[in-house]
Amino acid sequence: MRIAIPREVHSGEKRVAATPETVEKFISMGFSVAIETNAGLDAAFPDSLYSQAGAEVVEDVTDLWAQADLVLKVRSPLPHPKLGIHETELLQAHSCLVSLVQPATNPELLDAIKERGASALALDCVPRITRAQKMDVLSSMANIAGYRAVMEAASVYGSFFGPQMTAAGKAPPAKVLVIGAGVAGLAAIATARALGSQVRAFDTRLATKEQVGSLGAEFLELTFEESGEGEGGYAKVMSDEFIAAEMALFAEQAKEVDIIVTTALIPGRKAPVLITRDMVESMKPGSVIVDLAAENGGNCEVTRADEHVNHNGVHILGYTDLNSRLATVASRFFGNNLLHLLDDLGGNDDWALDLEDEVVRSALVVHNGEIIWPPPKVEPPPAPPKQEAPKAVEPPAPTPKAVPSEPPAKKQNLGQSLMLLVTAIVLFVIGTKAPQDFIQHFTVFVLSCFIGWQVIWNVSAALHTPLMSVTNAISGIILVGGLIQAAGGAPHLSNITPGFSDMTLASTLGATAILIATINVAGGFLVTQRMLAMFRK
Repeated sequence: MRIAIPREVHSGEKRVAATPETVEKFISMGFSVAIETNAGLDAAFPDSLYSQAGAEVVEDVTDLWAQADLVLKVRSPLPHPKLGIHETELLQAHSCLVSLVQPATNPELLDAIKERGASALALDCVPRITRAQKMDVLSSMANIAGYRAVMEAASVYGSFFGPQMTAAGKAPPAKVLVIGAGVAGLAAIATARALGSQVRAFDTRLATKEQVGSLGAEFLELTFEESGEGEGGYAKVMSDEFIAAEMALFAEQAKEVDIIVTTALIPGRKAPVLITRDMVESMKPGSVIVDLAAENGGNCEVTRADEHVNHNGVHILGYTDLNSRLATVASRFFGNNLLHLLDDLGGNDDWALDLEDEVVRSALVVHNGEIIWPPPKVEPPPAPPKQEAPKAVEPPAPTPKAVPSEPPAKKQNLGQSLMLLVTAIVLFVIGTKAPQDFIQHFTVFVLSCFIGWQVIWNVSAALHTPLMSVTNAISGIILVGGLIQAAGGAPHLSNITPGFSDMTLASTLGATAILIATINVAGGFLVTQRMLAMFRK
């Protein structure tokens, strides 16, 4: 099968449907690949790289489409500015278009593909299920758009995002509100937090609260027993009461925040207006609104698609080409999504559009000249039948056990008593025979052992690793004492150690203390270093 990759004709679109790396992988899967001249030039992929990857660079657009079995595009087909015809007229009856289609708002495009007797896979209809995550173009592009939205806001905002304190003065952190905690919203939250700003977020789906909190942002919550969770992980239309409370919240927040990023979209519908003109006029001069829904009408009443509007000192950015502003990485992500899709469809050798496959059936909007969108709803699996609770069974009567002649507790108490007695005798002997200097050092030693044992024993096991760092300081003291002992500064011990000289015993004990403390210090720092490495990116 032959794959054709035409150059995008949408105004301002710099992405390309495949990179040289993905082209090479397409060829390894058995496909032959042809690409239009300069198709990847705006994404920093010149024709020479595609040629090296094994693709055929074709200058004639008509010939490129005519010989294609699969046409990979980013944007849906549009009128071609050079040929003067619509791109769908270049589709062949046996071919399959793979691109963003937006069938809910593009019924005329489906009719045009149907007339050509072709097929079309809509990348924006790939279901959001676990198996299809690697093919989810919308998520990968939304991730880029959320990041770029914050970067665009930073380029317009007249201050720092994070707090700054210098000799010339200080600047507080920017306050950012993100409306919608989907993929784009979470990317915007993460980026704004990374720049040091204070971030708060709102979403109708309470399931996103934990995700927002994990990124260090504050989740704004309404006290409503209504979930905004729709089909496929998207938001749904909420009740009038909820919307009224939601708008009141946004009106209050607009007066406080410096930057608002809106990402609210409902599939198949015009984007809901969440930021009214009055809210914009209540914002501080210099504030910024980035409307990621501008292409679908916008979440802000003042938004104009592809324009930077200055309304009473408030900047409203309605750019629809945020992905193209990071065309290189966006093309890589897009190409990888397509690579996984074609691999899932069997590659060149086992290519099949299996209508029983949930991913294929959801994304295939036109099949051999027949419109089959929307797909039938997938019924959830039936709940497992309830099992009857097992009847209570009376336990058997306990079997009497022989009572030992002497309980274990008594034996344990006897052993402890003997241990205490022996310890008391040893301490009495040391107290009556040892020199005064030794008694002082020995008392400190015993108390240190007791206190240290109590401290370590009563500390949670989860804190033993960081506690190792603290014990290094204690080990440092032991090292100093050991050095003094090894150097001959020990008290006279001949009275309690006959047969050994003072210097020999002191040096031996000091050297032993130095060895053990050194191992503890080195091990403590090694464990601490490994623990800190786990938190480094």
